[in-house]
Amino acid sequence: MTSSTRSLAGRPKAVLAGIGCSLPLFLQGTAAAADSTGINAADTAWMIVATALVLFMTLPGLALFYGGLVRSKNVLSVLVQCFAMAGVMTLLWISYGYSLAFTDGGPTQAFIGGLDKLFLQGLTVDSVSGSIPESLFLAFQMTFAIITPALIVGAFAERMKFAGMMLFSVLWFTFSYLPICHMAWGGEGSLFHTWGVLDFAGGTVVHVNAGIAGLVTCLLLGPRQGFPREPMRPHNLPFTVMGAGMLWVGWFGFNAGSELAADGTAAMALLVTHIAAATAAVVWMAIEAFAHGKPSALGVATGAVAGLVGITPASGTAGPLGAVVIGATASLVGYYFATTVKHRFRYDDSLDVFGVHGVGGVVGAILTGVFAAESLGGSGLDQPMLTQVWNQTLSVIVTIVWSGVVSTVAFVLANKLVGMRVSVETEQMGLDLNEHQEQAYDVV
Repeated sequence: MTSSTRSLAGRPKAVLAGIGCSLPLFLQGTAAAADSTGINAADTAWMIVATALVLFMTLPGLALFYGGLVRSKNVLSVLVQCFAMAGVMTLLWISYGYSLAFTDGGPTQAFIGGLDKLFLQGLTVDSVSGSIPESLFLAFQMTFAIITPALIVGAFAERMKFAGMMLFSVLWFTFSYLPICHMAWGGEGSLFHTWGVLDFAGGTVVHVNAGIAGLVTCLLLGPRQGFPREPMRPHNLPFTVMGAGMLWVGWFGFNAGSELAADGTAAMALLVTHIAAATAAVVWMAIEAFAHGKPSALGVATGAVAGLVGITPASGTAGPLGAVVIGATASLVGYYFATTVKHRFRYDDSLDVFGVHGVGGVVGAILTGVFAAESLGGSGLDQPMLTQVWNQTLSVIVTIVWSGVVSTVAFVLANKLVGMRVSVETEQMGLDLNEHQEQAYDVV
């Protein structure tokens, strides 16, 4: 211990008094800096964390969640697809995605932005978006652009060519994700904005959009060999449960981060996100216990994700009561679609992308118009509840039709150019070995 350290240690009261006197001056200086630059340090710090959390949702959260659900011969293919999305969507986002999603489109403003920020032209260290650096806003939104097409992977897992998957994803990102993103979040004059639609963190943009794409691709691609006669059990449920836990934690960045500020709305968004996930997990467990006598690890993990999906569009406007109802409803309806509906119509949505994300997104988007009401604990509505619910429903319908058409055209084009379905032999041996020349596990 140095003499100066000992001196401070012997005078704690004097040290504390000095800190107390200097703190107001420090805060005053910080506030002045924020006023002069337009950047708020607290908001910026929180958004850096939120951005990391949303990327964490894809890598490794979604990768592990999906990887555990497929058979052992296909686990690497799913992990590679998630990593590839992170790389390719980043390059597309900085090339033209950010510009088309978040700039003024002029005559096309209702549906798509312009090319003012093509290749991020004009972006500098000093560029500001709201109270945070524009580079940070861009990075945060980029993580959404990464995870949305990555979600679709689960619908056609174990049977699609890697080249076909990549080409389809590029086309879908360009012609479905970017327009829907702009319609919802493109600001004044964008379609959903003119309707007063509430989509705080991506019910339509992410979940309905990806869920419909998943349904279309699994229908056009056809079922896996042996479906539904042969059991296709998850090969590693611990992976899936760990991945679900990572998604749950990462979702705090997804929803609370969408406030783009460190304030009360962000805090409430975090709270209702957790409540909805917890409620949905309990409801799914209860359904399984009643229907099968025992709850399952897969069920509780899937239920939690269903609740997270459901609360996403409402996270900035609903209160705790709304979170409970939305979480429970998303779980109930998700369970019905992931089990009864899928089996009845025999479509092979491998990892229930449509059943959980598509259906949960629809439920959450519509109920947002109900539980934003101040009388139900929400932040309040700017229009009558029935009008709000109708406009929420309209946004869902537009997203379903738009994503459905784009997904169909993108699939047909990719199929003609590179082919979409692997051969029967490749499917039987597994995509890991045939598509990537690797094996996840040594054969004993």
